Amino acid sequence: MNNGILNKTETKTLQEIESKYYMQPILDSILQDIESNNREWQKVFDNLYSYLVNSKDLVENLIQVRVQNGVIKDASQARKSIAGQAFSNLIIWTFLKNKEQGHIEKNIFITSKRSQIPNHKELFLIQVGEETQKPDVDLVIYSLDSTNHLHKCLIVSLKTSLRERAGQTYKWKLLMEIANTESDLKEKYNISYNPPITPLVCFATVNFYNEINNPQHRGMFKFFDCAFIGKDIETDDFIKPLSYLITYIKENL
Repeated sequence: MNNGILNKTETKTLQEIESKYYMQPILDSILQDIESNNREWQKVFDNLYSYLVNSKDLVENLIQVRVQNGVIKDASQARKSIAGQAFSNLIIWTFLKNKEQGHIEKNIFITSKRSQIPNHKELFLIQVGEETQKPDVDLVIYSLDSTNHLHKCLIVSLKTSLRERAGQTYKWKLLMEIANTESDLKEKYNISYNPPITPLVCFATVNFYNEINNPQHRGMFKFFDCAFIGKDIETDDFIKPLSYLITYIKENL
């Protein structure tokens, strides 16, 4: 139920996510968990892994029905596509439900569509000589000022596992820092970057393959402004529970 905090675009986004066939079993499991266990909406973030895994068989059944009906041709490709999309949709949906509950300020927004963000071309483009580099952007959380101009911005790269090019994001983060610092490297490679604000760069995972304790992977997290995990496990300074995202945006956006 929308209590008036969400705008029309956000309400439409919720409806679009809820209408996706593969999201329905996952969202049902969340709502059942909230009702049965009195789960707080903020803590839903920390259990995204469980919701995804526990709904796997139900989602697979839906895929097979669509294969039999000719709606889906390649079940394997559908599974791969759903794995990434479900994680992204879950974060957006949970974010908006928390905003609906008043846990997130009205002037803070989330989107997977770069074009919705003011000054998106300047934010997400670094010039390197005659070439350009663009960040690995899955979600953007941003705030607007009283005149609806971009105030602050947070880029979030999402990966269901760390095998999926997690290093790509932190390399862009390093490039962005070089671009924002007067240095020999900046001059050597003719790097130019002129955003209206400097985005924070974060990383979020559900760590399907229990990779976060690998020293090489742990080292990568140090390059991000903050890293989050949507899995109910003990965390350390190098990675935070995904529910900490709410605190983080309150402090930084």
